[in-house]
Amino acid sequence: MPNTPPTTSAHRSFENIRQQDERGDEFWSARDLAPLLEYQDWRNFMQVVDKARLACEQSGQAVADHFGETNKMVSIGSNAQRAIPDVHLSRYACYLIVQNGDPSKPVIANGQTYFAIQTRRQELANDGGFGQLNEDEKRLAIRNELAQHNKYLAAAAADAGVESGKDFAIFQNHGYRGLYGGLDASGIHAHKGLKKTQKILDHMGSTELAANLFRATQTEEKLRRDGVQGKRQANQTHFAVGQKVRKTIEELGGTMPEDLPTPELSIKQIESAQGKLPKKDDL
Repeated sequence: MPNTPPTTSAHRSFENIRQQDERGDEFWSARDLAPLLEYQDWRNFMQVVDKARLACEQSGQAVADHFGETNKMVSIGSNAQRAIPDVHLSRYACYLIVQNGDPSKPVIANGQTYFAIQTRRQELANDGGFGQLNEDEKRLAIRNELAQHNKYLAAAAADAGVESGKDFAIFQNHGYRGLYGGLDASGIHAHKGLKKTQKILDHMGSTELAANLFRATQTEEKLRRDGVQGKRQANQTHFAVGQKVRKTIEELGGTMPEDLPTPELSIKQIESAQGKLPKKDDL
């Protein structure tokens, strides 16, 4: 049998320690998560948890909804037990913890990918309105979100030293190459059989757009979190994030982005049909 990839093993481990309370809500025990993330000292791990709590508060979330103070009973021998402090963590709390963990640990990098994807999936699952949208409406929603996040990504890249328009085009192509198995923007354009005037993002389905949205948001976060400086390092970071997203899609059994079907209608044509753009922009 082939060896199980480390990232896949890590993903399974995160799921293996997931628990449910009496109401059926999922949670992770901080006592279980700490050793999985290779933190042997509880005090050191609690410093990471405290940073995650602060990030949760700053994001406008109710900390108590994601970090539940509790106790865990442990055996101390002779059939005796004692209570030790524990924290019941939501999926979002776990995501914040791995985002604030030691980036030099491979398991932290794997956790960042796993919890980011799973948290986003849960958000979409909980959003009844999004679930009721048809494919064209989902494309519009994600495309608009991606347009906004591309602005944030451009700002983070500029802070890292990606300044000129040419530099940013090279930076973007590194992200595309990572996600699309070596294809840059022009390669994707040719692969889709698009005209010169047509933009690749306007001819993606919702699944492909979502993969690119995840690439953009995670690259922006990593550039800022790691304090990346210099065009070369920024480019390498974008490529690595794109590659990680591609690997995760593969591990989840998904279709590679370049193999996804190209929708018949462009985003502009959908917007025009909904009265958001004049007909001349259909071309």
